[in-house]
Amino acid sequence: MRNERVLVVDDEKLIGWSLEQMLTGAGYEVEVAASGSEALGKFENFGPHMILLDIFLPDMDGIELLKRFKAADPEVMVLMITANAQADFAVSAFKFGALDYIGKPFRMEDVRQMVRQAFDKKRLEAQVDSSSRGARRQFGRDQLVGNSSQMIEVFRMINICAESDVKSVLILGESGTGKELVAQAIHHHSARKQEPFIEVNCAAIPENLLENELFGHERGAFTDAHREEKGTFELADGGTVFLDEIGDMPLPMQAKILKVIESKRFRRLGGKEDIDVDVRIIAATHQDLPRLVEKERFRGDLFYRLNVMTIHLPALRSRRDDIPKLVDYFIDRLNDEYGRRLEGVAPDALELLMRYDWPGNVRELRNTIERAMMLEQGRVLSVASLPVAVRTEGGAAKTDRPGQGVGPGGISFDQLLEDMSLEEMEKHALQQAMARAGGNQTRAARLLKMSRDTLRYRLKKFGLHETSN
Repeated sequence: MRNERVLVVDDEKLIGWSLEQMLTGAGYEVEVAASGSEALGKFENFGPHMILLDIFLPDMDGIELLKRFKAADPEVMVLMITANAQADFAVSAFKFGALDYIGKPFRMEDVRQMVRQAFDKKRLEAQVDSSSRGARRQFGRDQLVGNSSQMIEVFRMINICAESDVKSVLILGESGTGKELVAQAIHHHSARKQEPFIEVNCAAIPENLLENELFGHERGAFTDAHREEKGTFELADGGTVFLDEIGDMPLPMQAKILKVIESKRFRRLGGKEDIDVDVRIIAATHQDLPRLVEKERFRGDLFYRLNVMTIHLPALRSRRDDIPKLVDYFIDRLNDEYGRRLEGVAPDALELLMRYDWPGNVRELRNTIERAMMLEQGRVLSVASLPVAVRTEGGAAKTDRPGQGVGPGGISFDQLLEDMSLEEMEKHALQQAMARAGGNQTRAARLLKMSRDTLRYRLKKFGLHETSN
C-alpha cells in the first residue's frame, strides 16, 4: 500500500522544515513549498493526499490557492494554517473545501494528531463536499477575528448553519461577544444572502408594541391604524429574522414565535387570515435560558425548538491569545475610519490589554482601542492612552512576576524612560526579541505578542535585518 503523501505550503522556512521532520517521522511522504507557484508545481508532480496550506503567501492568496487545489482534485484534504484568522477567511476556507484550521502558534503534536485523524476519517467515509455558494467579505461593522480553538469552532458552526439552512439557530454568549455578527455571518454565507436580514431587539421594544413590530397590522386594528402595515416576519420573507435578547421576550409573545417556527405562518394584528412565511429565525441572548425555563420565565417548548443548532460564543477572557490579533485589526480599521496612521501598540500596553478581564468582551476592547487612538499623540498606542481600569486591573499581577521593572537586555524601565524615546524603546525591544528568538520572526512576534506581519512591518520601519522568514 502506498504511503500517504502530504504537501506543506508555508513561507516560514523553520515551520516548513519542522512540519516536514515531524510528518516524515510519522510515516508520511512529505514535500515542502515556500510559495504558491512552487506549491502548484509540486501539487501536479507529487499528487498529495493532504495539503497543509498557509493562508498568507508571498505571491498568492491562500484561499485562491485552496480553490485551485480543490478544482484540480476535489478529494484532496486541505488544512489551512494562519497566524491571524478572521471569520470571513475561516468561513470562506470551509466553504471552498478546507477540512480544518490550524492557528499559529501550534504544537507539533496537535498537528500530527489532526493529520492522523483526517486520514483515518478519509478511510472511513467520503470527503464531505463543502463547495461555496459565494461569500461576502463584509458582514458587519467589525468582523469576527481569532484563531483560538473556541473561535475555530464558532467558524465551523457558522458554516454548518449556513449550509444546512436550518430554520432556527440559538446564539448564546455574554454581552459584547459578537452575537449579532454571528447572525449576520450565517445569513450572508447562506443561500438566503440576497434576501432581507432584519434585526429586532426584544429588550428594547415595549411589550405592547412588540407584536405589531413583528407581525404588522391591518387597517383599523387599533385607533391609529389608518393603513395596513407589514411586520418584520412578512418583510423578511425568504430571508432571516434575528431576535436579539430573546430572553427578555414576554411569555405571550414567545407562544406566537413558537407558532411561527412550527407552522411557518402568522396573523397580523386585526387580521382574519394566516399569512405563510419562509424565514430563518436566529435568536440570541446573554441569559441562562434553562434557568429561565426553570423559573417559568421562558417557555420550555420554545427553548427546545430554538436549541436545535446552538452556537456558544466564548468570553474574551477565555481566549486571550486572540487579543493581539483583535487589537491589530481594530487599529487598522480605525486608522481607515479616522484617517490616522498609528502603527500598532507598545509591548507594555499590549501586556496590560492581555491581562485585563474585559467584562464587556470584544465590544469593550474595540471601544477601548478607539478611545486610546483619540488620545494617543505618538505613532503607537502607549500605556498612557489606556483607560485607568485597564492600567490598574491589567497591571495588578505585575508585582508577582520576576524581573519587575527590568526591561529588555536587563535595562531597568526607569533607565529606558530616561535614556530612550518611545521609538528607541520600540526598536530596542524588536532587537532584543529577534536576538532571543535566534532571528526567527514567528518566535519574536510571539514574544512581543504581535502578528508576524506587524513584526515584519516594524522591522522594515526601523531598517532592521529580517533574519528569518
